[in-house]
Amino acid sequence: MFKKAADTKYKIILEHERAVARAVAASLIQSKPVSVWEIMIPVIFILNFAKIKQSREVFVQNHLFTKTMALKAAFDMSKKRLSRQEVLDRIDSQTRKTLASVPETLYSDEIRREQIKEIELLLDHYGMLFKAAGRDYPALVTDAYQTREHYAAFHRQLKAAENDVLVAARRTLGDQADSQAAGRLEEITDRIRAAGVHKIFNTDSRP
Repeated sequence: MFKKAADTKYKIILEHERAVARAVAASLIQSKPVSVWEIMIPVIFILNFAKIKQSREVFVQNHLFTKTMALKAAFDMSKKRLSRQEVLDRIDSQTRKTLASVPETLYSDEIRREQIKEIELLLDHYGMLFKAAGRDYPALVTDAYQTREHYAAFHRQLKAAENDVLVAARRTLGDQADSQAAGRLEEITDRIRAAGVHKIFNTDSRP
């Protein structure tokens, strides 16, 4: 029974993270206005739509990079009884392999170190959700955090950790970095997460 509960919670949490990532991607990566050529030659529209869809999916996968590692670690701690140090050692090894395989102009040890800090924060968050009672994400969050203030505080910590990763990325990428896009990403993510907090802890709509 416990193992099934862990599997179910893993799916619930992962689907929530995917939904957030998709919502951010949809707002961040906007489709351009349809041209007269796309109206006259439908295949052009289809090809452009495919490119947009692919771009959004790539963003989703990148956004979930730290989330999925932390979630898998929390799952293994919950279901397989691995220690926190064991899963963190595994993550350290995985990220070092990524570092060795990616050009240093795109990925650096500074980025990797900040990502690990984010993963440690997420590991604590997911660990709380695995211990919580509930059949859906709002129920797990409500049981784990109890109040809007506690859950919002976690999101402020997460925002700070993600911002540290972005700062490290800007330093690594140099002139390749798109600061405007990074600012929009932060703004959109804040808005979507705030809406999520409000939806879960909207006491005004309760009897």
